[in-house]
Amino acid sequence: MQSFAGKVAIITGAGSGIGRALANQLAAKGCHLALADIDAESLEATATPLRQDGLRLSTHPLDVSNRDAMHAFADSVLNHHGHAHLVINNAGVAVSQTIAELRYDDFEWLMGINFWGVVHGTKAFLPHLLTHGEGHIVNVSSIFGIVSMPTQGAYNASKFAVRGFTEALRQELCDTAIKVSCVHPGGIRTNIARSARFYQGIDGKTDATRAAARFDRLARTSAEQAARIIIKGIQADRPRIMVGADARLLDHLQRLLPASYPRLLGKLLRKG
Repeated sequence: MQSFAGKVAIITGAGSGIGRALANQLAAKGCHLALADIDAESLEATATPLRQDGLRLSTHPLDVSNRDAMHAFADSVLNHHGHAHLVINNAGVAVSQTIAELRYDDFEWLMGINFWGVVHGTKAFLPHLLTHGEGHIVNVSSIFGIVSMPTQGAYNASKFAVRGFTEALRQELCDTAIKVSCVHPGGIRTNIARSARFYQGIDGKTDATRAAARFDRLARTSAEQAARIIIKGIQADRPRIMVGADARLLDHLQRLLPASYPRLLGKLLRKG
């Protein structure tokens, strides 16, 4: 997708972080927007500065884990905008807990948003894209969809699942004009660590406040920088978009040392 002017972009998780930054930057490129988030107040805070003449913008308070709601959202977007060109499944949450202590309800909550939200968003809009023979689907995984970490088993499972789902989708659509990208951010300075369901850190001692402070120290990429990288990746039709030097480093480490990277990574994080 070389130009965004006049196109319609759908962004979930648009109330903050990468979603808000993507909305800002796509609007600046003349892209019409359908923005969704479960937090209606944050969603409106994203949308209000973007309302301008010539830009069609709709907001949709939405729980992406709800299949019926997601399909109703797609219908609403198409009724309002008449088309969908770019679907960015970005909404995500986190849980920090060992697998032994992880509660089923926390696991199901996270998978409902991180994985099923991506599935729902893809399947809700894919028939329209196929009918019109154009478009781009962007599913946000994580560097934790490439490497695994202790206390991140649920998050790892969801993001590995997003990666596998997206790579299969790309292969299925390779003979069409519909492009598919999987995004793997590293540490991005957003509120995801503060809004996580936090029970236990990797050392078994760190509390939520200290974990958020550690995340802030390690997260070197801003949401605005991440959005710019993602948009460039979309323009270049990249199948895999790595966001941040840390993501690129960990991707290389996993490729080089697929069996032993967990030990090295654990040592690095305990020092951080």
